[in-house]
Amino acid sequence: MLKLQEIKRDFDQVFDIIGEVVIGQEEVLRQMVIALLCDANVLLEGYPGLAKTLSVRTLAQLLDLKFSRIQGTPDLMPSDITGTYIIEESGGKRVFKFQEGPLFANVVLMDEINRATPKTQSALLESMQEKQVTVGNKTFKLEAPFFVLATQNPIEQTGTFNLPEAQSDRFLLKVKVGYPTPQQEMSIINKYTEVMKDRELKPLLSKEAVLQLQGLVRKVPVANDIKSYVVDLITKTRQHKDLVEFGASPRASIGLILAAKARALMEGRDYVTKEDVRTMAYPVLRHRLILNFEAERNNFSEDDVVKYLLK
Repeated sequence: MLKLQEIKRDFDQVFDIIGEVVIGQEEVLRQMVIALLCDANVLLEGYPGLAKTLSVRTLAQLLDLKFSRIQGTPDLMPSDITGTYIIEESGGKRVFKFQEGPLFANVVLMDEINRATPKTQSALLESMQEKQVTVGNKTFKLEAPFFVLATQNPIEQTGTFNLPEAQSDRFLLKVKVGYPTPQQEMSIINKYTEVMKDRELKPLLSKEAVLQLQGLVRKVPVANDIKSYVVDLITKTRQHKDLVEFGASPRASIGLILAAKARALMEGRDYVTKEDVRTMAYPVLRHRLILNFEAERNNFSEDDVVKYLLK
C-alpha cells in the first residue's frame, strides 16, 4: 500500500508543478499522463493558443524524457520526420550515413497533424504502432518509452486533411482542449504579461521509473464484472445502428481497460472501479465512433452518444 501512496504522491507533485506553468488544463494533463502510462499515443483537439505545446514540453522535462516537436505543414515530407541518408566523406571515400529525424525522441509532439498531407500522416503509423522506423531497406528501433502526442485544429478550420479512421484508431485517447475559465484566464494574463522568470524544472521521475510504472499498470487487477461492463459498452456501440454507423473494435476494449488501470494507479489504487471506466470512456471512444446521418442531423456529438450508451 505504501508503494501506491508513493506513486500517488509523485504524480500529485508532477501535476502541482505543471499547474504552476500551465494554468487551467488539469484534466488534459491527467489524460496525457494516463496515455504515457499505457505506452500509447494521444490526439489533442483544440484551437490554437491553448498551451498544448507548453504542456507537452513541461511534462517531458519533469519526466526526464527527450522531447522533439514537428510542425505539420502541407509541404512536410515523410523523410523530414523519419530521417534520411546523407553522403559523408570519410578517408577519401563517400559513404551513406543515416541522419535521424525528429521521431527519434521519447516524447514527440506532432503539432497540427491535420495540416500535414495524408502521405506524411501515414509515415507516423509505423512508429506509433511498431515503435520503429523503416527507411530504405533498414529498420531502426525507437528508444523506449516512445510517445506520440499529436494536436489538431477542429476539422471545420480551412486547409486541413482529415485523419483516416485507421490512423486515428492508433491513438489511445482523443482529448478535447477547452478554453480556460475567466478566473484562470486572469491568472494567465498576470503570469505572462509581467516580468518573466525562467523556472528551472528538475526531473521528478526518471526514464527508468516511467518504464517501471508502465509495467505496474499492466499488473493492476480488474474484476470480471468490470471487464463485462467494458465489453457490454463496446458491444452497444456496434448494436445501436440508430446512432452509430460503425462501432468500436476490440482495440477500444483493450484501450479502455488499460486506461482505467492507469487512472486507478495514478489515484493510488490497486483496483479498477466503474467510475474509472466511465471517465475514460469519452477519450477512448470519441474518435472511434462513426455516427450515422440521423445522429448528425440531430446534432449529436460522439460524446453525446457515449453518454447515452453509458446510461
